[in-house]
Amino acid sequence: MFSLKNLKGLGIILLLGIQVACQSNQAPYIAIDRATYHNQLHGFWLGQCIANWTGLITEMDKIGIPVGGKGAGFYTREDWGQPDQPNLWGSNNYSDIITFLFAEKDSIWGADDDTDIEYIYQELLHKSPSLILTGAQIRDAWLAHIRQEEENYLWVSNQKAFDLMLEGYVPPQTSDPQLNPHYEMIDAQLTTEIFGFFAPTKPSIALDLGALAVRTTARENAAKIAEFYIIMYALAAQQTNHATRQEKLMWMAQQARQHLPTDSYPAKMYDFVLTHYQEKIPWETTRDQLHEKYQIRQEDGYHWATLDKSCHGCFAAGINFGAGMISLFYGEGDLKETIKIGALAGWDSDNPTATWGGLLGFMMGADAIQEEFGKKMATQFNIHRTRKGFPNEGIDTFENMAQKGVDIVNRVVLEKMGGQLDLEQNQWLIPH
Repeated sequence: MFSLKNLKGLGIILLLGIQVACQSNQAPYIAIDRATYHNQLHGFWLGQCIANWTGLITEMDKIGIPVGGKGAGFYTREDWGQPDQPNLWGSNNYSDIITFLFAEKDSIWGADDDTDIEYIYQELLHKSPSLILTGAQIRDAWLAHIRQEEENYLWVSNQKAFDLMLEGYVPPQTSDPQLNPHYEMIDAQLTTEIFGFFAPTKPSIALDLGALAVRTTARENAAKIAEFYIIMYALAAQQTNHATRQEKLMWMAQQARQHLPTDSYPAKMYDFVLTHYQEKIPWETTRDQLHEKYQIRQEDGYHWATLDKSCHGCFAAGINFGAGMISLFYGEGDLKETIKIGALAGWDSDNPTATWGGLLGFMMGADAIQEEFGKKMATQFNIHRTRKGFPNEGIDTFENMAQKGVDIVNRVVLEKMGGQLDLEQNQWLIPH
């Protein structure tokens, strides 16, 4: 005869399909509605594209440390809506004015390096028999979908990793510091955040899924920074009692902060920016002091301003992580404000903006984003602007991309979480 006493302390049992509480007030499963998650993944792609393209206007305009006789001359909030100034290479990007960039309804969003590698990884996972990608799979996908000739929209560590793949190296060899001198650049951050959304509420599983993708281009501090973002993305689906989006974001960030070694420069940058924010110091002042502390004085073991001779480490994971924390904290959960601060903060400004645009876009969902901006926006996406080898001449839709994400989560819930797929209620049941 079936006995309940042997299950004492387990919290629940499943008896004839009915959940029965046992010595616990906590629900046995986290229930996540799949239709809502689909809209949130649509919001991720939409929010990321808005933020990416807005940030591209100011990308490399202000990179700190006097260059060519010019001072750092960072932007401030007063520069929003004003003329865009020339970037590191002496040109203006995409708009004469610093403002939001959109693909209006019935037009098409173009891929960029903040979205296209994530697109490749999602396609790869969607087709892969295993949820844990191999180095050979990643190499084959990169070689199939990235152009060898310029313009191929690869930079620093991504480009070096690609060159190494062409020579026969396989990830994680492609981020080996002995082979890839750019192993602490920003690249992994902008290509791997999406792995967090494939494992909702379970950061440890998300880190496993994305571990090799991160180490395709990053090691050491840059890998930890990329994983910081993966953790935040995984926690975005966690149901909490926070009263505001900002409160939840701060909790998510503090959880991810625990992943950073206490004596590392990313942890110290995080704490530096957070303290300034809590002391209500203006974000521009915090940014200026971040620049002085890390690029000029090179404190806390941060030496990329010297190691990188091309632009004082303007592509480095570290200084851009610091700038990203500024836009996260001071943006206070407001999508528009976060994008504005990220675009004006400096350095590789399209990348932190895309990271937070994607995260906030997910938390809001696609419908709420369009309400926020008061307009309907394009849902088509052209991956062939930057990549190659996809069906339909590279034209996809956010709805289809979101559905593929949902399909991957289906497998992760069942194969990695020991959860259930409730088709009648259209939801995932994820064990606590």
